[in-house]
Amino acid sequence: MASLKSLKIKIQSYKKTGTVTKAMQAVSAVKMRKAQERALSGRAYAATSLSILQRLSGTSDVKRHSLLQKKTGKTCFVIITSDKGLAGSLNSAVIRKAEAEILRLNLNRGDIVIIAVGRRGGEYFASRGYDVRLKFENVADGVSEEEMRMITDEVLNWHEEGEISACVVAYTNFISTFEQEPVIRQIVPITAEMFALMVARIRPAKGKYSPVPQDEKAAGPSVYTIEPDADEVLRALLPKLLNIAVFHAHIESKASEHSARMVAMKSATDKAKEMASTYTRTFNKVRQAAITREVSEITSGIEAMK
Repeated sequence: MASLKSLKIKIQSYKKTGTVTKAMQAVSAVKMRKAQERALSGRAYAATSLSILQRLSGTSDVKRHSLLQKKTGKTCFVIITSDKGLAGSLNSAVIRKAEAEILRLNLNRGDIVIIAVGRRGGEYFASRGYDVRLKFENVADGVSEEEMRMITDEVLNWHEEGEISACVVAYTNFISTFEQEPVIRQIVPITAEMFALMVARIRPAKGKYSPVPQDEKAAGPSVYTIEPDADEVLRALLPKLLNIAVFHAHIESKASEHSARMVAMKSATDKAKEMASTYTRTFNKVRQAAITREVSEITSGIEAMK
């Protein structure tokens, strides 16, 4: 049986660990509320913006645009993970989703270009021989849409030059505090079906940020007259709307990260309390046994002296 000293050290260790994880839980809870509010409040804007692309994708002017044309080339994966750990299976789930998509598309390492937003995903794929072309930190919570333009611009340049034929985004979609879903979304080439799916999944079914009834009516692509010039308008509009898709994937991932970390730290705090209580009971039993043994020895000694 363990000694009283070793049990006491373990109890103190678990209590200290619980104190640290509880503090991390409190910090994550504050960040989680801010990130969730940002992600949810931005869904209406993102859904409306993406629905513009969805409606325009059926027009003849847009169909001739290079972003809707299928080309030969590599496939770009934008992998959005976190820079920090202690978030449960959040990062590994995104990585597994990306690997499953690679297998589904039957791609080799030489057929893939990766843009890593977050250290975890970048290190994973770089260590396995993938071409991680660009790496970005994913530490700050208040990243703006303009700061994400660097990613969108690179994707558009590679597609225009014919280096890549398609681009997909792998990230974690925020559903609730206790539920996050790793997803893959294709953003290049643009298809009506792809944006219909993205818009459908981006809005919650009910609650404050749910769509109003008229938004739920399916509207097929219509014929639009684009002025002053279709090429000029689309050249400015399409990159902007694609950037919104990437930006919203980022804030959804950030909300999921803080939610997963808060839940993970709460579980760690509860487990530390449980282990401290278990070792405290064991400590009391050992101490009681030692006291009983000492009393018995004293009593035996007194009896022997009579």
